Amino acid sequence: MDLMLLTQNSTPIFQYIVKLLGLIMNCIFEFLNLIGIPNIGLSIILFTIVIYLLLMPLTIKQQKFSKLSARMNPELQVIQAKYKGKQDQASMMAMNAETKAVYAKYGVSPSGSCVQLLIQMPILFALYRVIYSMPAYVTKIGEAFGVLADKIMQFPDGVEYVKSTSAAVYFSKNFDIVDNTKNAIIDTLNKMSTGDMFALSDKFGLADLTYQGKVILSSGSQRGLIDIYNNFLGLNIGDSPMNTMSTAFAENNYLLLIGALSIPILSAVTQWLNYKLMPQAGSNDDKTKKKAPENDTAAAMQQSMKMMNTIMPIMSAWFCLTLPAGMGLYWVVGAVVRSIQQVVINKHIDKMDIDAEIEKNMEKYKEKLRQQGIDPAKLNAAARTSTKNISSKASYQNSAAKRTPKTEEEKAEEIKKTTEYYNSNAKPGSLASKANMVKQYNEKNNK
Repeated sequence: MDLMLLTQNSTPIFQYIVKLLGLIMNCIFEFLNLIGIPNIGLSIILFTIVIYLLLMPLTIKQQKFSKLSARMNPELQVIQAKYKGKQDQASMMAMNAETKAVYAKYGVSPSGSCVQLLIQMPILFALYRVIYSMPAYVTKIGEAFGVLADKIMQFPDGVEYVKSTSAAVYFSKNFDIVDNTKNAIIDTLNKMSTGDMFALSDKFGLADLTYQGKVILSSGSQRGLIDIYNNFLGLNIGDSPMNTMSTAFAENNYLLLIGALSIPILSAVTQWLNYKLMPQAGSNDDKTKKKAPENDTAAAMQQSMKMMNTIMPIMSAWFCLTLPAGMGLYWVVGAVVRSIQQVVINKHIDKMDIDAEIEKNMEKYKEKLRQQGIDPAKLNAAARTSTKNISSKASYQNSAAKRTPKTEEEKAEEIKKTTEYYNSNAKPGSLASKANMVKQYNEKNNK
């Protein structure tokens, strides 16, 4: 169907991730339809669980990295303190070598956490795209809305009326694209509030329209397909909680108000809980407690992380308040799934013998060096020698810096004293005594 062309993402490479996730979402919805409960809210919950299970290997690596970082960071801070203020090439090379050895010791990469996030980010953006544009990826939803769009386009003022609704603001530019009117209407219908949808149905007489033998829109006591698809615990998944709250106030429907508020509140709470369960760099167990020197950069980063852990739940609540409820539901379920994963992974990691893991990693590192033709023993000896040289050089520079320069009078007096001492202590027949005889002879002749 041509309705898929507009709403599906067309960004190179990224579009294939979105299509794959859209296919998964469509399969889940078809399965729920097969068992008689075709609901977008349930589809989003199952979809989120499936995706996070698929991302489980990356999540384990990321959590393992965070856990090991808690024990590794004090050692890195010791190295940073050791070479603090030393900018010469030898010091920088020695610092890099020691830092690299620490990372190898714990079996992690300096960019390990970043790489895992870079892999997950396109997937998370693709998830957002699929949930935001369900008619583009779930066939039955798109076709049901397509029947409504065809009918609306038959009326002279149908398109203009849809463009005048509040939901059309997100797709106003799409109405101006040639041959895209139907797609723009479908996107707008998908974001319409329940009240706007009822008004549209009354204006154009859409209550009798059917899809696969079932009424599309609700009227009176008859529940339509769109309501069955979109309604989750009394909330319209396509509508934002903010719009739902406005409707609840207008209708004095406090139950609906509580339901609308629950999405952003649960989002903030679950995000906060998720951050609390994450391994903290400053929280070490008995085996990992090591006295690390004060590090301004590390302290600033830790403070920044605390600030982010406070701000992000608030931002999450705001986004869930203004975006479609389906996105909020995804964030809530995603945070719950991540929290459960973290509890399970943390228990697994806590049972690990860290010392045995370190020993295994060191053997791997040594074997890697041997494959590169480097003797680990010689490398360690060279590193120790380099460190001693750096320390000796630093001590010499410090002692030289403490010496005060001598004046010309002090230098002359020192030479005089040295000469007198040298002359008075010359032994008979020695080279020094002969030198004195030559000196005395020259002085006598000069007179």
